[in-house]
Amino acid sequence: MSEQPVDGGFSLQKTEMGLGAWAWGDRSFWHYGHGYTDDDIAAAFGVSLAAGVHLVDTAEIYGAGRSERILGQLIKNAGKTVFVATKFFPLPYRISPNSVVRALRGSLERLELENVDLYQLHWPSPLVPVETYVEGLVLVVQAGLAKSVGVSNYNIDQMKRASKVLARHGFSLAANQVEYNLLERSVEKNGLLDYCKQTGVRLIAYSPLAKGVLTGKYTLEFPPPQPRGRKYAPILKALPSLISLMREIGKAHGDKNAGQVALNWVMCKGGLPIPGAKTADQAEQNVGALGWRLSPEDVKTLDDASDQLF
Repeated sequence: MSEQPVDGGFSLQKTEMGLGAWAWGDRSFWHYGHGYTDDDIAAAFGVSLAAGVHLVDTAEIYGAGRSERILGQLIKNAGKTVFVATKFFPLPYRISPNSVVRALRGSLERLELENVDLYQLHWPSPLVPVETYVEGLVLVVQAGLAKSVGVSNYNIDQMKRASKVLARHGFSLAANQVEYNLLERSVEKNGLLDYCKQTGVRLIAYSPLAKGVLTGKYTLEFPPPQPRGRKYAPILKALPSLISLMREIGKAHGDKNAGQVALNWVMCKGGLPIPGAKTADQAEQNVGALGWRLSPEDVKTLDDASDQLF
């Protein structure tokens, strides 16, 4: 079999935006059940699908499996095509390729699906070599449990090692999911974004709204709840200048808001943003980033403003 992406009818390269399901069922970080319900999540899912967002990204550790269960139930009632991406977490007792297969079977049981469109290694392990888990990715593709495979939070060297293993079996790496937004641009500085473009690996951007900070709803006086508050506390004083600029740029594109500009910026950079949505309103805001593009001048202006914050 010649080397090729194993994505079946699903094309990551043609997908502009996905929907992140981290908050679905997560109590420790997102406080699931306080301020949003399963009905709210269902409404967010419905709005996203109606707007043409068909890729949903989840993981076995999100809500200790509850995110996958919620998504599985929503898919049953969707009446539309839904592309599913989920992830394997490198728990210390998972030390063999077969552990990847077993984990995906567990995810599929929760999702009530026969396979997923994209299966990703959530983090590199400090204990298990990259090659071991990637051999597990090979097994899940060969078993028909995943149509394409990827990694998350891997650096360039780890990506190269993963790609080498996949290539031996005639497959290629479909994606690397990393944090990427106007406040976190490491992938530009370290060459990972360029490497993904050169090799045909889709860079999936998680937290493209910086966990809500780039929507402009948080300020020095009204900081994000913990633990988000600790992470972004140092930047809240300087943030209003960037938010003001984003709003100004958005006005020239049909009155787009700061969050929509932030998401569009990621797309213009070549990333595939997967913003989360806990409510229909949040989903409506997210999909407002589709169907238009910032100018190259807009992107540079935002780049320069972002650089000045650090």
